[in-house]
Amino acid sequence: AFETQDNRSEVVSMEDGSAVMRLVANSSHLRPGGYISGPTQMALVDSAAYMAVMTKTGHEPMTVTSNLSINFLRPCIGDVVVADARIMKIGQALAVMDVDVRIEGAEKPSSHAVVTYAIPRQPSGMA
Repeated sequence: AFETQDNRSEVVSMEDGSAVMRLVANSSHLRPGGYISGPTQMALVDSAAYMAVMTKTGHEPMTVTSNLSINFLRPCIGDVVVADARIMKIGQALAVMDVDVRIEGAEKPSSHAVVTYAIPRQPSGMA
């Protein structure tokens, strides 16, 4: 797995149209009571969605988030949180992903997000 240097999130898998990331939580990710914070979940969702898009577009730095809507369904309490992103639709300009967040090993998701990414248009050749 690939581990980033700025936090403890890592890419678990990247397959055609999907990606899974996991985060080993530390005190900076927690709210009182041991809850994984909303901003932490949202950052993991956004990263997993970006990885899923990259399975289709390759590394394209100007592919950017244009919308992220998240529903917090139940408390997210645990040491390791996982985001599972799947592309629902991808076109020339937009990609829409479905992302579930759960505590590692949990059956039910703690949150669910829909993320839209804007894909830069490739310049068309001159006719």
